[in-house]
Amino acid sequence: MACQLDLLIGVIFMASPVLVISPCSSDGRIAFFRGCNLTQIPWILNTTTERLLLSFNYISMVVATSFPLLERLQLLELGTQYANLTIGPGAFRNLPNLRILDLGQSQIEVLNRDAFQGLPHLLELRLFSCGLSSAVLSDGYFRNLYSLARLDLSGNQIHSLRLHSSFRELNSLSDVNFAFNQIFTICEDELEPLQGKTLSFFGLKLTKLFSRVSVGWETCRNPFRGVRLETLDLSENGWTVDITRNFSNIIQGSQISSLILKHHIMGPGFGFQNIRDPDQSTFASLARSSVLQLDLSHGFIFSLNPRLFGTLKDLKMLNLAFNKINKIGENAFYGLDSLQVLNLSYNLLGELYNSNFYGLPRVAYVDLQRNHIGIIQDQTFRLLKTLQTLDLRDNALKAIGFIPSIQMVLLGGNKLVHLPHIHFTANFLELSENRLENLSDLYFLLRVPQLQFLILNQNRLSSCKAAHTPSENPSLEQLFLTENMLQLAWETGLCWDVFQGLSRLQILYLSNNYLNFLPPGIFNDLVALRMLSLSANKLTVLSPGSLPANLEILDISRNQLFSPDPALFSSLRVLDITHNEFVCNCELSTFISWLNQTNVTLFGSPADVYCMYPNSLLGGSLYNISTEDCDEEEAMRSLKFSLFILCTVTLTLFLVITLVVIKFRGICFLCYKTIQKLVFKDKVWSLEPGAYRYDAYFCFSSKDFEWAQNALLKHLDAHYSSRNRLRLCFEERDFIPGENHISNIQAAVWGSRKTVCLVSRHFLKDGWCLEAFRYAQSRSLSDLKSILIVVVVGSLSQYQLMRHETIRGFLQKQQYLRWPEDLQDVGWFLDKLSGCILKEEKGKKRSSSIQLRTIATIS
Repeated sequence: MACQLDLLIGVIFMASPVLVISPCSSDGRIAFFRGCNLTQIPWILNTTTERLLLSFNYISMVVATSFPLLERLQLLELGTQYANLTIGPGAFRNLPNLRILDLGQSQIEVLNRDAFQGLPHLLELRLFSCGLSSAVLSDGYFRNLYSLARLDLSGNQIHSLRLHSSFRELNSLSDVNFAFNQIFTICEDELEPLQGKTLSFFGLKLTKLFSRVSVGWETCRNPFRGVRLETLDLSENGWTVDITRNFSNIIQGSQISSLILKHHIMGPGFGFQNIRDPDQSTFASLARSSVLQLDLSHGFIFSLNPRLFGTLKDLKMLNLAFNKINKIGENAFYGLDSLQVLNLSYNLLGELYNSNFYGLPRVAYVDLQRNHIGIIQDQTFRLLKTLQTLDLRDNALKAIGFIPSIQMVLLGGNKLVHLPHIHFTANFLELSENRLENLSDLYFLLRVPQLQFLILNQNRLSSCKAAHTPSENPSLEQLFLTENMLQLAWETGLCWDVFQGLSRLQILYLSNNYLNFLPPGIFNDLVALRMLSLSANKLTVLSPGSLPANLEILDISRNQLFSPDPALFSSLRVLDITHNEFVCNCELSTFISWLNQTNVTLFGSPADVYCMYPNSLLGGSLYNISTEDCDEEEAMRSLKFSLFILCTVTLTLFLVITLVVIKFRGICFLCYKTIQKLVFKDKVWSLEPGAYRYDAYFCFSSKDFEWAQNALLKHLDAHYSSRNRLRLCFEERDFIPGENHISNIQAAVWGSRKTVCLVSRHFLKDGWCLEAFRYAQSRSLSDLKSILIVVVVGSLSQYQLMRHETIRGFLQKQQYLRWPEDLQDVGWFLDKLSGCILKEEKGKKRSSSIQLRTIATIS
């Protein structure tokens, strides 16, 4: 529950982006006033404020009028005030949606009983180190806080936990912390309002509970009766064996999942006999409490007595780390039928016997690191059938007669010189920081069935005195051999097949092995190898084909490579080649060129890839070395580069001009027309006189007249401006009033060079417009030339146009114009329309395939 509450609060208050806020200011959501020497709540707050941070100030008074109405405020931080704080009734009533209220480390001089009223949504209340007395619990200060889940009252002056009856109403309460108070006793009647509740955490750390007074255990009785506790923290209270036993007796039956008793004084420690070790009766009464986790770490337990935990049938995790345990009595763990994790690290164990771990049928993890174990009997772990991890790191083992067949064995940091060649299985085997010398142990380990991870760093592997059978291990995936001395073994010409058969190996570390060469074909069988580390060796050259073909990540930093061949790195994705001793002569030019062009990810900075010779280039980065004098084709490459630049500039200029013309085509058109007028300033536009009365008849709906006049007629009709060159005809001006409308339309169509129909939504609904369209089509058929120009205006789709039978046939056979959507295209459009109007088309003569014959008359 505590973890879930932490997650909830984190989502509410920390999921938003981190903002940089100036001190003593507000950005609307966060008001940051920490350490601003304020003596009262600032009133420059915004109603959208969600977090108000007022710590480290001198605010001494908080009353109901201290805050404006802040309905969105969720976090209020008022902790660590340098002045004594007085909190009046309803001090926070204007913050109805507050989730967290932090008053920690502020000395509260006066706290009104109604101070926290009006906070129905408060989740967490921090009152640690506020100088509060026991009255804060007994006088009903937390009434009506129905949403309160976490209450922190640690570090105050509370001496009694007698709770007010209003605690019964706090049904959401799950985390209560009374640590660092001086609470000498807790009896049953004091916590009676909590009965029936489930608490995720109840903290009584360093409260001197039961350790400074004489306790009447029979009259005090069980303080946690009817309360279910997930975690009860009683650490650092200086409990002896007697106190622990008496407490276990009075709380028997109360459900406690996790009991923390670390930093106790049970046990005499090493070399003393004045304080007893816990015995069978110490925890016997916890049998009915269903304890799942028991933490007895950081104490002075010297001996684990027989059947010490015999009644804890449900216990799953037992932590005995950081004690002085030197002896494990017979059947010490008897009865721990459900135990899964046993931690005995950081103790004084010197030897392990076959009987030490009897009674642990389900244990999966045994931690024995950091003891002084020098010898282990062969059958010590034989009865641990479910054991999966055994941690024996950092002990004093010089020899071991067994290795259990489990998933994970950790034996690093011992003094092992040789391994027993016995059959066992493991997935993960860690043997780093030992004293293994002979590669026969490596061959043996590589044959362990099911082994996937093998760590042998910081050993002394250097000896190979005979030929060995290759491992043929199909399961090994990662092998760590850093800081050994494989050079001494391989320079004898032996053990070059040590990696043979490792077909699934993906990661191999061979750093710090003093290697000055790689045996031919050493990696041939590593077909799955993806990552290889050869750093911190003495390699001067890498021969072609010396690296695995499918290698992706290679670390050859801190070697002595002179002139590596770039072809070796063709398959790589990542390469670390820093801190080598490159000789910067012409032989390195190919590598320098590759270095500046490759797509391989290179670790380290360019300054870490430097020259060691000649002295004139010592320390210079290879990225800055010029190879001009070494390349005979430099002139040709310079020419090619110049041509490339020329082509690039030309192409770029062309693209820029194209983009400019497209973007500013309206302005370009004006420039074009201006140039045209200057070039043809003496040319007079001559039209065919007397052929037609008008150049064009503009047919449009009367509802579109205003638009047509402003958009077209004013820019084309000569009557509107002397600069216009067209004689146009349109109904509103040129039709004879009183005459038959059909006659007017017919005269306009036949009396004009072209007929221009402005097809809009109104046009399609106007019968006269459609009739004029038919007359224009009739003339086109009669003259055998196209005199009809259609201009579609507005957002008419092809479907809407084709619905009208009158114009469907025209649209299927002839092209039409659309009025431009962009204003800068209007000039181009008008010029194109003028050209279409003035363009003369010759009529086609009708041909006939019928031949005339002479007809004779018969009388």
